[in-house]
Amino acid sequence: MRLSTKGRYAVTAMMDLAIHDADGPVTLADISSCQSISLSYLEQLFSKLRRSNLVKGVRGPGGGYRLARPADEITIAAIIAAVDEKVDATCAGDSDCADNNDPCLTHALWCGLSRRIYEYLDSITLAGFLSRPSVQEVIRRQDSGAGRGDGHHTLPVS
Repeated sequence: MRLSTKGRYAVTAMMDLAIHDADGPVTLADISSCQSISLSYLEQLFSKLRRSNLVKGVRGPGGGYRLARPADEITIAAIIAAVDEKVDATCAGDSDCADNNDPCLTHALWCGLSRRIYEYLDSITLAGFLSRPSVQEVIRRQDSGAGRGDGHHTLPVS
């Protein structure tokens, strides 16, 4: 099972947004530059994220995007679902993975795995993941390399 580029990029962009949200709106150009994600691809993703009420746009000078809710209320599973991504390890993604519309021999196994993956991703919030020391080190490295801030971000706890 693999998570598509769409899901991985959406999570990465939302993490970048969460890191810098306290500094004000973040432009897609900044995220694109720092995370090496195409600007046009980000525009498509953020359109879906906005419709799912995970981000809100800020117009005008100094505009960009902000989180629509606190980072500790946004789960990784919600981000993936917002961009129409399915985390599905089943053989065909539904119960008709064999002949005669009957599930295959191992279908229940793969359904259970899909459920566990979803539960795991739904248990991790942006704030929770970003507070991990290994992630904080990546944030410092990226920010100093991209000239964004001082590389010392702490997430607000709501």
